[in-house]
Order: sequence, then C-alpha cells, then structure tokens
Amino acid sequence: MPLKLQTIICSTRPGRVGPSIAEWFNGFANEQGSFASELVDLAEFNLPVYDEPNHPRQQQYQHDHTKAWSESVAKADAYVFVIPEYNFCPPPSFMNAINYVYNEWNYKPCAFVSYGGVSGGLRSAQMAKQLVTTVKMMPMVESVMVQMPWELLDDNRKFQPTQHHTGSASPMLTELAKWAAALKKLR
Repeated sequence: MPLKLQTIICSTRPGRVGPSIAEWFNGFANEQGSFASELVDLAEFNLPVYDEPNHPRQQQYQHDHTKAWSESVAKADAYVFVIPEYNFCPPPSFMNAINYVYNEWNYKPCAFVSYGGVSGGLRSAQMAKQLVTTVKMMPMVESVMVQMPWELLDDNRKFQPTQHHTGSASPMLTELAKWAAALKKLR
C-alpha cells in the first residue's frame, strides 16, 4: 500500500495562482510513484480564524469544519504545502490551518513548494518550517521554489514547469518518502 501524500493549496484568496502550481505538483508526485497523492484545497474547508473552545491536543472538536479538517489531515502520511509569500511570511490561512489540529500532524514529514516574486517564496517557507516543528512535523531541507509564477502560466492559467522545478521536485519527493516510511513507525 503506497504512502499517502497530500498536496495542500495554502492560499485561499480569489485569483490565486496556487491551484495551478499544486495541480502540476500533485500530478508529478503521482507519476514519481512513492506516494498516492491527493490535492487538498484549504479554501474548500472554509476555516474561520481558530474558533474551537478546547485545545487541539484534546481533539474535542465542536465545529463541523474542524472535524472535516481533522479527518483530512489525519489520513495522510506526508504533506507538501504549496505556499505563497505574503510580506515575507506564509499566508494567514496556512498558519490558521496548522493551528486548528495538533495530533493529526504529529510524526509526519512535510515539504514546501513555495512561490512568489524574485525570492520564489523562500522566506515564507523558512518561516513555515519553524511553525510545523511545533506540531511535531519534520520539514524537509529539499524544496521547490517558483519565481514569478504568473510568467509561467499558459493561456489557460496552467502552470508550465521548467527543468528547475522538476529537477527540484524529484529529490524532494524521494527524501519525503524516506522520512514518511521511517516516521510511520512512530505513529
């Protein structure tokens, strides 16, 4: 049974480019073969700013949106966050989604496909790596960086990766699979 990967679209704003990049990466991950990858869109969960009365470690969720998010997160062995950079930081939707649940993230690896201007979202990914360690996830050193993604969309807004993107994605997935297999034993 293959490991389960979630490619998570972290931006929720209208007009976002994240879904196009995430669709490419999700397909690439499935072709690579180490994972059965599914595309997850944070926007579809419509998570308000954290509104649960109990600490997430207790898993005593009161709201349907939290229960749905918990169920989604729990079924994966690893995650790839497709994350933009907003003012040198991850988007608030990412930070909120991480904080909504706790145990569901524990002892799972994650990696980042970041995008943005000239930095390609690297500053956002670096800050996000600090946050994910607090919920006991293991962030990969390997990553995919997409500079100026709007310049890499075709007429149908489909992301057109370059050798740089595929060349970064392959070793990232290989490393992620090693960690996912090893950490599964801890759960």
